[in-house]
Amino acid sequence: MGEIYKQIITAQQQGKRLLAILLDPDKVDGEQLDVLIDKIGQSGATHILIGGSLLFVDQQDAIITALKAKLTLPILLFPGNAAHINNRADGILFLSLISGRNPEYLIGQHVQAAPRLKQSQLEVISTGYILVESGKQTTVSYISGTTPVPNDKPEIAVATALAGEMIGHKMIYLEAGSGAQMPVPLETVRKVAEYITIPLIVGGGIRTKAHMEQVYQAGATMVVIGTAFEKDNDFFLDL
Repeated sequence: MGEIYKQIITAQQQGKRLLAILLDPDKVDGEQLDVLIDKIGQSGATHILIGGSLLFVDQQDAIITALKAKLTLPILLFPGNAAHINNRADGILFLSLISGRNPEYLIGQHVQAAPRLKQSQLEVISTGYILVESGKQTTVSYISGTTPVPNDKPEIAVATALAGEMIGHKMIYLEAGSGAQMPVPLETVRKVAEYITIPLIVGGGIRTKAHMEQVYQAGATMVVIGTAFEKDNDFFLDL
């Protein structure tokens, strides 16, 4: 068991709350990177996720290098495909899109990535990735060609999460998608957390601190904030 995953498991067992800030390299202003990093340092974040469905701008190296120069937070890749692997990070969420039925995102990209990951020093954390309907088609659902779990069908999310755990995934990630109109319903978070024994990550559409609190209370071990922080770098200052 890798060190980062040990820390996440310990947090789950002790009821500690983990907070990850998701940075999409395509949306980071390189000229404001130092200011952004200072804001992350003030945020109370415990982890940084970096990645996105598309990478138009080749600045992953620069972002990770700059983050490591100022912060000691674990940096985990949040890859859209095998090409997004970067050895400068500390680890990778090895995402399998278990809510979809597209083999490319269930195992295809993983086969391409595995030899590179074997040769890297990245800590690989197998994660069952479940998209939940968010009110509009998100980039990830479009790119992956998959249909999200209906947001009024928590039982489907529960069964999918259970299957992911039984298959051997180390974490479950409930995701509404970047810029989601609707977040993952609290009832879905609550029921999934009730049935699985592995850490639960929840992200997408969380725009207020009050909502963050509700997601934690519903059973999330880690909450991921992306768009809210992109739009307001001071989002966490009064947390």
